[in-house]
Amino acid sequence: MSDFPPFYDDLAACHAELWRLLEEGVSDRHSAFHTPALATVDPHGRPQVRAVVLREADRGAGTLRFHCDRRSEKASEIAVAGTAALHVYDSAARIQVRVDGTAKLHTDDWFAETVWTQSQPMSRVCYGIAPGPGTALANGGDYTLPDADDAILTGREHFCAVVIRAERLEFLYLDTRGHRRALWLRSNAGWVETWLAP
Repeated sequence: MSDFPPFYDDLAACHAELWRLLEEGVSDRHSAFHTPALATVDPHGRPQVRAVVLREADRGAGTLRFHCDRRSEKASEIAVAGTAALHVYDSAARIQVRVDGTAKLHTDDWFAETVWTQSQPMSRVCYGIAPGPGTALANGGDYTLPDADDAILTGREHFCAVVIRAERLEFLYLDTRGHRRALWLRSNAGWVETWLAP
């Protein structure tokens, strides 16, 4: 009996495993999929990468959501380009997932308001920081954070939810007996899938 995982030679099972890991990452703080690396492009055409917290993974819609401060460079870069990519590598599972697609900032719409209302008070505090993220400081502690009550008001104006609509998904499983790499491209008819050489 083989000890290969069920998705080893099954594209549909690979796709299901990819989304299972992303969905699990939303709620499991110990999962590598909880904090994927976000890649954007700055105004000079240089790639920028940083970690974000995955807040939602919707397999049916093929979307992923994270939050950020609208004053941040990542928010500006997404607003200009309208695209972004996410990358996760789970060393224990030996699985890498890459996602890229269109990205939309939700700032003052009903969606942002709903997500903000559902956020934990300790999360809201981050968006009330002054001055804004990335501002040069004379000393490391030359910034202020509001208390939890004030953050409800001061943080909301800076909060935004980012939704990435996946256009391309890649799954790589590493195994000494033979790696498996798969690709899905979004089309009008659904996902077009293929194996790739690892």
